[in-house]
Amino acid sequence: MKSITRILFVLAVAGLLFTGQALAADRIFFGIATGGTGGTYYPLGGMLAQMISNKVTIDDKKLSATAETGNASVANATLLSRQGIESAFVAADILDAAYKGTKQFKGKNLKNLRALGALYPETVQLVVRANAGVSQFTDLKGKSISSGSPGSGQWQLLGDLLASYGLDRKTDISEDYSSFSQSVEKIKDGNLDASLITAGTPTASVLELANHHDIKILPLNGPAIAKLQEVQPYYANAILPADTYKGQTTDVETIAVRAIWATHDGLDEKTAYNVVKALYENTDTLAKVHVKGKEISLEKALESVSIPLHPGAEKYYREKGLIK
Repeated sequence: MKSITRILFVLAVAGLLFTGQALAADRIFFGIATGGTGGTYYPLGGMLAQMISNKVTIDDKKLSATAETGNASVANATLLSRQGIESAFVAADILDAAYKGTKQFKGKNLKNLRALGALYPETVQLVVRANAGVSQFTDLKGKSISSGSPGSGQWQLLGDLLASYGLDRKTDISEDYSSFSQSVEKIKDGNLDASLITAGTPTASVLELANHHDIKILPLNGPAIAKLQEVQPYYANAILPADTYKGQTTDVETIAVRAIWATHDGLDEKTAYNVVKALYENTDTLAKVHVKGKEISLEKALESVSIPLHPGAEKYYREKGLIK
């Protein structure tokens, strides 16, 4: 009896393994590295993954896409260079630095990175507790501010901003290295004065903070920003519209950089072609489910793209007349 039971168990396990192998054989897996759950990368990546999974079939195999949380642009570029994932969202300035081996990537240019297409502008938001006694950037002297992990795009940007405004990173501020979500929690608890956040707006973590606490979004404009733009030419002038967040009753002048959907040169051409086609021919669907989807368009698909396109993406853009 025990022998029969053992045989049945082995057959059942073998059946499950066979079924799993069969399912895997019928699918192509495609990952999208995004950012933390408190930003814009992750929810938009989830919507894009679902749309791709619903729309794309390659050689009779269903493409199964998933969005994975990540540590944003710098980490995503490094992950792509190792071919640790099929695609990722990366800010345009970080992608350019990674490919050319400058700034955070000095001495380790990641030449196998390729672009799939431009997404939406990410807005730089300097979020401050309303009672922190801060009305302009220079008021941050003596205050605590979060910039994200050392070496990240946020960390680099804060350093550039401080230099542009004539402040010293080591002596004039108390720097915190929390993520978006963590920094928001610290602001809630009164343990942090400000957080520098670059993301699509409205940003989930800032929305949640503004709904329960009084905050300000500081303007980033004038001669200091013109000086920054000499260092980081990818940052364009932008407006955070009034009422983006509760209590923000006027427009705020700031800066923004476009997010890029990137991959590596090991991704096959058919997959690259089909995922790009799925995105730019279904932007209306993304617009219905995510506010940033309204800012993604085929017309702007090559904006701020400074590294080589993946051949599959290039083929699609040639078909659409964006490349002659």
